Amino acid sequence: MKPFQQDRREFLQQSVMGAAAGLTIATTSHVTAQPVAESAKVDITNNIDVLVVGGGTAGHVAAIQAGRAGAKTMILERNSQLGGTTTTGGVAFPGLFDAWGKQIIAGIGWELVKESVELDGGAFPNFAKVPQHHWQNQIYTNQFLYAVLAEEKCAQAGVEIAYYEFPQTVTHTGNSWQVDCVGFGTRRRVLCKQIIDCTGGAEVVGMLGFERLREEERQPGSYLYMMGEHHEPGRNQIHRLYVHGADSSNSRTATEANLTGRRTILEKVRRENKRLMHLQPETGVRETYRILGETMITVNDYTDGRVFEDAISHAFYPVDLHTKTGVKPKPLKRGKVPTIPLRALIPKDSRNLIVAGRCVSSDRLANSGLRVQASCMGMGQAAGAAAALAARTGTTPLSVPLGDIQALLRQHGQIVPTQS
Repeated sequence: MKPFQQDRREFLQQSVMGAAAGLTIATTSHVTAQPVAESAKVDITNNIDVLVVGGGTAGHVAAIQAGRAGAKTMILERNSQLGGTTTTGGVAFPGLFDAWGKQIIAGIGWELVKESVELDGGAFPNFAKVPQHHWQNQIYTNQFLYAVLAEEKCAQAGVEIAYYEFPQTVTHTGNSWQVDCVGFGTRRRVLCKQIIDCTGGAEVVGMLGFERLREEERQPGSYLYMMGEHHEPGRNQIHRLYVHGADSSNSRTATEANLTGRRTILEKVRRENKRLMHLQPETGVRETYRILGETMITVNDYTDGRVFEDAISHAFYPVDLHTKTGVKPKPLKRGKVPTIPLRALIPKDSRNLIVAGRCVSSDRLANSGLRVQASCMGMGQAAGAAAALAARTGTTPLSVPLGDIQALLRQHGQIVPTQS
């Protein structure tokens, strides 16, 4: 008998003996994946209305909104799941959806958060109560449930998901786009009417040559893990390691951030002699590029709670700039609720292109508050609505009547700012 066969037989015998003794054995269940049409083909083409690049905090919400509005929509996501910072990054306590005793961000992002908490038997803060500290109204969310619920809602909205793929070239074809993408074993050509860039660092915007802004020194990233005690998703926060110099501008800088974070955590495990109980797959990045938009949100706009004429969503979070010495949030003054204008999502002088998420056109201090999940979800929904309407009417997002965008957002649960 070969050694491998003998080892396997001994393992099975020991497993049976363990079961007889009352030990727990992991069970195996079965499911069959549906066949993928022409899966052996390398070159494929999709003809759609709206392409969302990046399925993170803003991207999956944008895609669901576009799909629900009737646009044929696809998400390109270079990782293996949706949700971005909430799921892959592990910051599964999104906020803030409320301000000064009332909810100010709702819509599709809130729908997902609410359903994931309810399905997990979790708890919600009391939005009617103004907390002493802003983090007290963040919502503990099971990151694993959130990711699969996001996929379910995409499927229900008719959104196609392409994991492990990213654009190589983006070119104009008349009033449309040709986006050539690559994944392992796949070369995909997407012909679309509108692009929503939700890559975090406005990577499509950069590929197209539109101006982006970036600081010389960026905020540290956070690598999340749990050591020495169990992590209960949806019930507690986990340990955080600041990774200074973390940069997701390209694959090389992202690789270096992840290697640095994991190496440091391994050293900590050895030094403290504690078990590593949980480890996120990558470093969460707070800051890379921002677009230069048709307008820019300044920190004064943000802290004054300016209601822009073309406001499409609220935002609410302290000015929250992380540095080498930590972070000292600067809370907003009582009653102030910032807003996000549509023009801040439009790269200057562009057409058929819109962004959502932390790359919103803003100065650095304003961006430190705008970049959090609830605000990005609101931006994502607005971008999805604008792109879907632009695709339907054969125009560009900035030319769609603002009232039509706001009406569609309200129809799908978004709380739209109003002029007082």
